[in-house]
Amino acid sequence: MTAAKKKTAKKTAASRPAGKKPSTTRRAAAKPPAQAPVRVLRRFRLVFNAVKTHFREVEKKSGVAGAQLWALSVIQERPGVGVTELARAMDVHQSTASNLVRTLLEQELVAVKKTGEDRRTVQLHVLAAGARALRRAPGPFAGVLPTALGSLDSSTLARLDRDLGKLIAALGADERGAHIPLG
Repeated sequence: MTAAKKKTAKKTAASRPAGKKPSTTRRAAAKPPAQAPVRVLRRFRLVFNAVKTHFREVEKKSGVAGAQLWALSVIQERPGVGVTELARAMDVHQSTASNLVRTLLEQELVAVKKTGEDRRTVQLHVLAAGARALRRAPGPFAGVLPTALGSLDSSTLARLDRDLGKLIAALGADERGAHIPLG
């Protein structure tokens, strides 16, 4: 053993608590603690990129953005649906649903029929251009993430919910973002 190695070994032994034996595992073989966060970050990237890729494909083929196409599909499934019911069906805030409807109206993909005594109640209907956009678009209309989550068993979903809750708390994320669609 060289003098430098002896000196290092002596320092290491001196810094070890009394009675503690040196580790038999090699430090180089142990994974650095940063590996797990990096692996999980990569998994989040895969998820987000899958969602982005799907929505890009949707917009390219249909000419309609992802969340708008989802709203359009709900209106087609439920002719006469109102904005409040649309918001509930998409699990978004009513103002978000109103904005989606406004865009669909501007693009002439849906029509609004006002009903009721005061004519404030609206019923939404898909126009021919909206139906064509839906036929051109690849599914699922709600997006790949809700569909994938719906395919998971209840225990996996419960575990994901708990674990993501911890991550959200660590991020200090604004809870209002939960009702904003990804597309």
